[in-house]
Amino acid sequence: MARAAKTKKSKDSKTVKRRQLPGVRLLLWLRWWLWRSVAVVFLLVVFLVVLGTFVNPPTTAYMFSEGRRLGGVERTWVDLETMAPVMARSAVAAEDANFCNHWGFDMAAIRQAIEEGGARGASTISQQTVKNVYLWHGRLWVRKAAEALITPLVEAIWSKRRIIEVYLNIAEFDEGVFGVGAAAEHYFGVSAAELSPTQAARLAAVLPSPKTRSASNPSSFIRKRTASIRDGAATIRADGRAACFES
Repeated sequence: MARAAKTKKSKDSKTVKRRQLPGVRLLLWLRWWLWRSVAVVFLLVVFLVVLGTFVNPPTTAYMFSEGRRLGGVERTWVDLETMAPVMARSAVAAEDANFCNHWGFDMAAIRQAIEEGGARGASTISQQTVKNVYLWHGRLWVRKAAEALITPLVEAIWSKRRIIEVYLNIAEFDEGVFGVGAAAEHYFGVSAAELSPTQAARLAAVLPSPKTRSASNPSSFIRKRTASIRDGAATIRADGRAACFES
């Protein structure tokens, strides 16, 4: 009697296991595909970042959308060594003074932004480059998370010179005007190599809000900011904070 009950219980257990088996298989299959998808995406990102070390971005998602909206954009790629050196120093002084000293995130700036209640940004040039080259504009947490994951990878694979070079060639300086090459011609009628310290500082001064600021017709605020950026560019050159991208 006891043996019969035990045998019946064993059969019932096997029956339950057989009924559960398709569900277990489905979960295992989904988990396998999930990890495989993550691995494929990661390898694709690594490939694109490595490719970016020697292939100049032909466009960006934002540049493409603006081109469609405006019917075209102005852009001329200029290698860092053919730009006026003061341009890179001005951009760093204006946007990310600790560019040479961080690994993609400026923790001091982040802490200060938190203390000020988010009144100021803490995005580094590295983060902005990643956002413009590999992602899209917007405040979605998915984009922010992707930016946080890709930025250290870019810092690890690209040189600081490459990061600032790409940044200066994809940044927007006026509506439909991208990169220092196009901006120098657009605002001042000169090449990027001919930019003066004041012109470079004015271009850097419009970077946070290129659609509402003008480098050729500067407001009193832009004039004051230009003077501050000129001083900052000289300071980071003197104290070594420009060493990582100076040739």
